[in-house]
Amino acid sequence: MAKYLVIAASGTVGSRVVRDLVAKGHGVRAATHRKDAAPTNGIEKVHLDLATGAGIAAAFEGVDGALLLAPPGYADQQKLLSPLVAEAARRKLGKVVLMTAMGANAADTPFRRVEQQLEASGLRYNVIRPNWFMQNFQTFWAHGINADGRIALPAGTAKTSFIDARDIAAVAVRLLTTNDQDNKAFDITGPESLTHAEVAAILANETGRNIAYQDIDPDVLRKGLLAGGVPADYTEFLLVILGFLKQGYAERITSEVKNLLGREPIRFAKYAKDARAAWNPAKVAA
Repeated sequence: MAKYLVIAASGTVGSRVVRDLVAKGHGVRAATHRKDAAPTNGIEKVHLDLATGAGIAAAFEGVDGALLLAPPGYADQQKLLSPLVAEAARRKLGKVVLMTAMGANAADTPFRRVEQQLEASGLRYNVIRPNWFMQNFQTFWAHGINADGRIALPAGTAKTSFIDARDIAAVAVRLLTTNDQDNKAFDITGPESLTHAEVAAILANETGRNIAYQDIDPDVLRKGLLAGGVPADYTEFLLVILGFLKQGYAERITSEVKNLLGREPIRFAKYAKDARAAWNPAKVAA
């Protein structure tokens, strides 16, 4: 079987891609920022610092294909991803799947410039552009839910076709290990568009807790993110894309997940049921 490199392999999407590739019998090289990465269950691990580029050559050695994505926390995704595309082209990899974000091709964005670099590389490739992750509610927004019973964001009443990271991973694996859809880009979403108030109601129903959505001014979120140690440039990046969400640009629903996987995408209620343990006041750090 082939061996695939997975960037940001300990992250929300990458960890699920690793699991799915192993389940299908493929070899996996899991690239993480952890220097003490040791092999686990046959998964080869390698240290890779995307901020400095340290470890790129070793990560790509002897692999047949790669999933490239930028971990959260960086506003200039091109700086992180461009060297990876260049190395994949130098190695003449058999297949590269690049994950950016829905809307990345609407303007001259860092993500779009990397997409264009990959398109011009001569490699077999796919680009996947997922919408906002359902899993954000158990990671980025979990503290507010657990501490205050609130989803506090400057999102207004706009709807979003949230997608489950499990579906993103399944699409990535499908495209990475096959060639019938080569050289195409896919905007991938969940099967429904929900407001954040509707999300809060689903979480409240699933957990039996009083959880509500609060629309806040962007500057309130800015101050909270900066106080929490989020870099200033990434804070501004988040506020920009949340602004697009509030304007309705994240509402669109596509059929790409069903077309590629032959099944419907996971609904938010199913996600909430499976992740129910994440929304527990006891998880708030002392």
